[in-house]
Amino acid sequence: QVRLVESGGGLVQPGGSLRLSCEASGTIRSIRVNAWNWYRQAPGKQLELVASLTSGSSEDYADSVKGRFTISGDKSGNTVYLQMNSLKPEDTGVYYCNLDGDSMTSAQAQDYWGQGTQVTVSS
Repeated sequence: QVRLVESGGGLVQPGGSLRLSCEASGTIRSIRVNAWNWYRQAPGKQLELVASLTSGSSEDYADSVKGRFTISGDKSGNTVYLQMNSLKPEDTGVYYCNLDGDSMTSAQAQDYWGQGTQVTVSS
């Protein structure tokens, strides 16, 4: 089993920055990672894919955050970050980390989620 724990959320003024972290623990070495993803869910809205980091180190972003958010990973492969700059009130929501992979033994799809961290952008 793999456990994902997000941190770094909080209250920030418009124009400010936050850095979210997602740390994986457990049997992550048994997973062939396809992508790390950050999703968010704003109040009353559907879950939205914000940023992705593939195993080939390709990055992809929602149009609403391009140029402001950056996804990255550490060398251990256990932690992923989301640097969020120039934050806007519409960035408010619960941010979730997601690991999309396959089992190295069974090839079965593996999909793990963190518990979420609240980001509130308000003056």
